Amino acid sequence: MPELAEVYYHSSHWKAAQGERFRLAWLHDKTRCARGLASEALAGKLSSSTLLSGYTHGKRMLFAFSGSCFLEVHLGMTGSLHRMQVDYEERKHDHLALKSEASTLLFRDPRQFGKLALHETEGGKLPDWWEALPPEPHDVAFTSERFESVLKRREKAVLKGLLLQQELFPGVGNWMADEILWRARLRPDRRLGSLSQAERDALYRELRWVCREALRIIGKDYSDPPKSWLFTHRWKDGGICPKSKLPLKRETVAGRTTCWSPEVQR
Repeated sequence: MPELAEVYYHSSHWKAAQGERFRLAWLHDKTRCARGLASEALAGKLSSSTLLSGYTHGKRMLFAFSGSCFLEVHLGMTGSLHRMQVDYEERKHDHLALKSEASTLLFRDPRQFGKLALHETEGGKLPDWWEALPPEPHDVAFTSERFESVLKRREKAVLKGLLLQQELFPGVGNWMADEILWRARLRPDRRLGSLSQAERDALYRELRWVCREALRIIGKDYSDPPKSWLFTHRWKDGGICPKSKLPLKRETVAGRTTCWSPEVQR
């Protein structure tokens, strides 16, 4: 599933069309990803509407159009955004297309676990629910004090599962959680209450570092992180830890496939 940096990258395709005036070309509103969104309603709201800006938060995107209209996009597991030529013709899994005189904006989702939703506000201000979202881990507002506050009453939580809670750490998904724990030298199956203060500090530090660096590297042009990261070694059985040079271990932790280094994460 696309995580914080991948979501930012996909949003950049649509944001590149800011200032263009769009109309709805098609919406397959019977698909699962468009549940609750009628093509007639969207066509009425996005009739010659200008794309003003785009926002990301964790795994969510929000695109502002003139007329105080916002299109929310969640990529789910297989969703993606694209900016194509204006004469682009529909292909399989293209569930939404907006056309201007210069380009076609696409939402594609083979497995339909994504989500499209329409929101309206007064005066073009961001929706209240968007403004109320918690700060992302790389944000300046995500201080060590906030980090400790969100950990309260979660001492029994397993670290891997804890990092995947979007209401606490927006945008952190499976591979990012593994990367954070590997860099903090913490076993993914440890419980929060077993950590010393030094280990909690390391978890906070690596959480912020991985989020910032993922945005810088992946969010820019979808490049893979360098081979010094766990990222490039974790995907298949038989991977070798870039720190210990010994085999990585793969198992299910907190219900998710997890990769970790027994020598590094003791």
